[in-house]
Amino acid sequence: VILCYPAIRAICNYRIAHKLLELDVPLIPRIITEMAHSETGIDIHPGAVIGEYFAIDHGTGVVIGATSVIGNRVKLYQGVTLGARSFPLDENNNPIKGIARHPIIEDDVIIYSNATILGRITIGKGAVIGGNIWVTENVAPRERLVQAKAKP
Repeated sequence: VILCYPAIRAICNYRIAHKLLELDVPLIPRIITEMAHSETGIDIHPGAVIGEYFAIDHGTGVVIGATSVIGNRVKLYQGVTLGARSFPLDENNNPIKGIARHPIIEDDVIIYSNATILGRITIGKGAVIGGNIWVTENVAPRERLVQAKAKP
């Protein structure tokens, strides 16, 4: 089973790469996650912080940015992006680097297919983000963001 499911492989590779990054091992963590990305279609930066029991279902196209923080018992579906917005600029119009730019996903959150969550925002505990939703502002705990039903 472990060898058959791309999400399990990507998460296992991430966990190893993340530990190596914490040990200040250069380059190898990024190589591990890039190999997993090319093999599975799931891109998890080794700098992301991911809690216990994390699941990705049908993971193709999932992107988890470097400063993302993901809590416990979080479930993502295919095509989810936890990304950054543009770099803020300093007084000389140069990008300010080294700041957290990716989302914080608290415990017990479900994010459905093709949702895009951008910037250093917080998705509160127990929230549900529906499919094809674009989120750039904080979401309250237990809030449900879904698209309105199409009218015939």
